[in-house]
Amino acid sequence: MDINEFTFTEPNPFGKLSIIAMKGCEEIASKIDYYLKEWRKDSNGVIYSDSSAPTQTFLLDAVCPRFGSGEAKGVINETVRGHDIFIISDVFNYGVTYKMYGMEVPMSPDDHYQDLKRIIAAMNGKAKRITVIMPMLYEGRQHKRATRESLDCALALQELTSMGVENIISFDIHDPRVQNAIPLHGFEDFHPHYQMIKSFVRTVPDAKIDRENMMIISPDEGGMSRCIYYSSVMELDLGMFYKRRDYSSIVNGKNPVISHEFLGDNLDGKDVIVVDDMIASGDSMIDVAIKLKERKAKNVYLFASFGLFTEGLDKFDQAYKDGIFNRVFTTNMIYRKPELKDRSWYTEVDMSKYIANIIDTLNYDSSLSELLDPVQKIKKLLKK
Repeated sequence: MDINEFTFTEPNPFGKLSIIAMKGCEEIASKIDYYLKEWRKDSNGVIYSDSSAPTQTFLLDAVCPRFGSGEAKGVINETVRGHDIFIISDVFNYGVTYKMYGMEVPMSPDDHYQDLKRIIAAMNGKAKRITVIMPMLYEGRQHKRATRESLDCALALQELTSMGVENIISFDIHDPRVQNAIPLHGFEDFHPHYQMIKSFVRTVPDAKIDRENMMIISPDEGGMSRCIYYSSVMELDLGMFYKRRDYSSIVNGKNPVISHEFLGDNLDGKDVIVVDDMIASGDSMIDVAIKLKERKAKNVYLFASFGLFTEGLDKFDQAYKDGIFNRVFTTNMIYRKPELKDRSWYTEVDMSKYIANIIDTLNYDSSLSELLDPVQKIKKLLKK
């Protein structure tokens, strides 16, 4: 996509475009701001926030200072009256810290979520429209009730919309049915399919993407719909693992996996792409990669929208050294450990231009259909 493909031609955006980057989102917000400024320049190089107001940046000055007790408040240092506000929040950024009783405390998802609400409250209802862009959805894994337990994701969505949020944008949601909690508000679930494939093609240019040489693998039954999309647009065969769990015990809040059983065609000599929504501890991904190697897969590539790496990188370093996998692809939509970027086995997939395109489209109240389903773009890319 050429950077000059989008130009400031629409006369009537919904409202004056403004972006608020919550703590930890400054890097990706800066890139988004860059693309929007390039697209909205007129012939004289003047950048417009709406049809009449020139601007230097679309980013608003908003902060959440904290007291020594750990309490905080939201402060917006510019007017938001009549603005079309887009708030970018990474609730999984534990790299942001604050002082509490003299201790350095990493921000938890709950801390980030509270700060998001503080900034919304600071607007005092004066914004024309509020859209929250939360790449990895807060409490997205607590999306259903099995016993007497909380439905945290549904509660959070209802709380945000009750505060005036009109649209919620997220990516590769664990279970998109959580949108049933807010049926009268905008809720969009985007996927990084095109960006992942584009990054893969550029990073592994000699890969043969055809049925004889490559296969898509789902690490569990829950990710099948995601992998079906990849296999369909890339015209590749599909295989899957299903997890045998020990339901008689709970370890770290979940039933431990006893083994991974494979369903699919012969893998001998084929490259495989394993696709999942996230890498948490990484145990499942590495176990699946080991099983694939046992079935004589040639090269193993791991795709995940979100790389949490909650138990560090050592196990991935060892697995890479042992030849278990070839490369890991994750996006830059959530916090990545600084040392992750230096790993020879890691490729970061930049999503800033895509998010900027979403913001630009929504600000003009245009259709998101093409952005939600980039099949033709993927086919054009693969044809090249």
